[in-house]
Amino acid sequence: MSKLRLMILCGRSARHLHVANRLCQAGDAVAIVQETGTEWNLRKTLRKLRPDNLARKAWRWLRDRRRYTGNPEAKFFFPGGNPRLDRPELVREVPHINHPDVLKLARELKPDLICVFGTSLIRGELLKEGRLGIVNLHGGLSPEYRGADCTFWALYNGEPEKVGCTLHYIDAGIDTGRLIAHVSPEVKAGDSELVLFWRAVRDSAEVYAEAVERLGRGESLGVAQPGKGRLYQVKDRGLAHERSLARRLPDMLAGLALPRRVEWFARTAVQEKRA
Repeated sequence: MSKLRLMILCGRSARHLHVANRLCQAGDAVAIVQETGTEWNLRKTLRKLRPDNLARKAWRWLRDRRRYTGNPEAKFFFPGGNPRLDRPELVREVPHINHPDVLKLARELKPDLICVFGTSLIRGELLKEGRLGIVNLHGGLSPEYRGADCTFWALYNGEPEKVGCTLHYIDAGIDTGRLIAHVSPEVKAGDSELVLFWRAVRDSAEVYAEAVERLGRGESLGVAQPGKGRLYQVKDRGLAHERSLARRLPDMLAGLALPRRVEWFARTAVQEKRA
């Protein structure tokens, strides 16, 4: 069996590099595209400078600075050294993921599959690329938890069993494409939001790689989502929510011992015939 040709679109943090490395092992990677976020225009600048946006970004910067002191994410995903890509020669940098250069690259390379994790929302003609389509790793269990900070909201809602990630095809919506797999990490007493999120991503990297291999064997993965659930936005999460969860989380997880769980979504013979 020949490996699928993969075009990987990912972020730059340790978790993104870890997933990209695992995908490079599972398929024949032809490019790794990363956003630099350096392209600005007047409309974007004015939006960023709005008082509500500035206040929200300042709060998140202060919060994340406290949480990420000592670079714990890097230590979680790369315990033996610094975060790094195994195939740095494949990296292409673009100002944003919907830049014309990304579409041009996809059309030149003609990948079998475009694999996404940790980029801005993909729009436009790029959605039509990839012989088998575009697959994304989302940090929540769609459709119930779509959008941002889904690990936080699952815990805030008192549903630690719904912490996890979704592997799905990308369509024009936000985390609404056909489901490939749900990946729920081990959950136990003493866990924090970040550790649960990182554990879910680490487990999902293995499932992502397996999905690439299964698609390479010609398996039919992916079923329509049963609804749209709720879309959580960055602006929904505030200081009061964080303080509330901080008070409740230790008791919520006390005595809890959920194992790692993976649910695959494969089309049946009848669904395949209808498709």
